[in-house]
Amino acid sequence: MTETVPTAFAIAASVCDDIDRWLKKYPPDQKSSAVVPALLLVQQQNGGWLSTEAMDAVAAYLGMPPIAVYEVTTFYDMYHLQPIGKNKIGVCTNVPCMLRGSDDIVACLQQRLGISFGETTKDGLFTLRELECMAACVSAPMCQVNDKTYYENLTPKKMLDIVDQLERETHSRAK
Repeated sequence: MTETVPTAFAIAASVCDDIDRWLKKYPPDQKSSAVVPALLLVQQQNGGWLSTEAMDAVAAYLGMPPIAVYEVTTFYDMYHLQPIGKNKIGVCTNVPCMLRGSDDIVACLQQRLGISFGETTKDGLFTLRELECMAACVSAPMCQVNDKTYYENLTPKKMLDIVDQLERETHSRAK
């Protein structure tokens, strides 16, 4: 018997519908198999991060012990356990990217944004993360923005142009 913990976080009905679509892919007694997509969906609902309450809500929804959910969120780096910026920039620093200039990319980002890896700008616009191999070695250095867009063959100028574009887009969405 799995113990469920009451939670103050409510999973949105649309997110429950999305989780239920994932649950249909697994045998009814294997609901925990949907924990990875369920956490991603709830993280998106929660503004890009997972509070303890949000993780507990996933555990309750899937009938899992909360510790099992915490183990998943602390193992994979796609989950964020604290608030992050509106834009997440991940720079690959693995050997091929390093040999082709990722250190220069990191330095220009740190100078422009005023933050280091794992930090968020004071205005909440950017979080900077260090990534391991993103399988773009032939076109290194590279970065990933907001878990969706990849930029390759970067130079410091190209990287700063990307930051400027993200700022403009973020400010225009806020209006």
